Amino acid sequence: MEQFSTYTQAILDRMNSVIDGKPTETRTALTVLLAGGHLLVEDVPGVGKTMLARTLAGAIGGSVSRIQFTPDLLPTDITGVSVYDQVRREFEFKPGPVFANLVIGDEINRASAKTQSALLEAMAESQVTADGTTYQLATPFMVVATQNPVEMDGTFPLPEAQRDRFTARISMGYPDADAEVHMLAGHGSGSPLKDLQPVVDINQATQLVEYVRSLHVSTAVRRYIVSLCQATRHHPHLRLGASPRAALQMQAAARAESALAGRNHVLPDDVKAIAVPVLAHRLLLERRSGTDSAQDVVRAILDDVRVPTEDGSGTR
Repeated sequence: MEQFSTYTQAILDRMNSVIDGKPTETRTALTVLLAGGHLLVEDVPGVGKTMLARTLAGAIGGSVSRIQFTPDLLPTDITGVSVYDQVRREFEFKPGPVFANLVIGDEINRASAKTQSALLEAMAESQVTADGTTYQLATPFMVVATQNPVEMDGTFPLPEAQRDRFTARISMGYPDADAEVHMLAGHGSGSPLKDLQPVVDINQATQLVEYVRSLHVSTAVRRYIVSLCQATRHHPHLRLGASPRAALQMQAAARAESALAGRNHVLPDDVKAIAVPVLAHRLLLERRSGTDSAQDVVRAILDDVRVPTEDGSGTR
């Protein structure tokens, strides 16, 4: 696709004009979009989680919806509900906010696990089943969900099945001093989202995703992805490793990383670049592992696992 770099750089420039001092986070968000996946943004309140989601939505054309997750939210508030039509004397399905190209799930872990599960089918299969009828979702379809750390009041932990459907998880972190000063100067007079215009339309966004899917992945790189996932399943510090779905999403994210780097084939370095945000949130540590975080385990696995070659041998 000849204009791939032009379109993607325009999206990044637009996002970075709103999100100060977070180029790595905006690039990861774009990577997940190009991979056809879903993004989880976790951090303390007030650091720009929802701003990142709204900026990504504003940079691309298409329909956007926002769901404010609360303890009293019901599954049908997300997927939709069948309503009886008195005139036609039949039930009519009223689509919920999940029927959009980009769905912003704000503070997803403030809703119960039952409500969170309403997104499972949508995120895995891009469809919703209600009253025995299956409805296809928009293309492309992406969920960008924000959540506060589980230690904070009023939060529920995301179920393992829900976390596994997110292609990647990122944390925003606090901005550095210069970025925060720039934010005060630029955002003090009003929201920078007010006049945000898309830089690509929905058809162009779809073409970007389809192009990324066409990139070549060698057998050696596929072996490397599988080796990393298998290493998490047998690691002594983990009681839950990466699923086969994680391997598929890692390949998709590596393709997107390669495309952003200007290549039409995936290298092991592309896999390494996205391994931590793609794998860490899926892993569960042993309670007495002595390890600070799942991110540290993934980094250690990256150091230990050799990159297989086409003949089946390994190399560093």
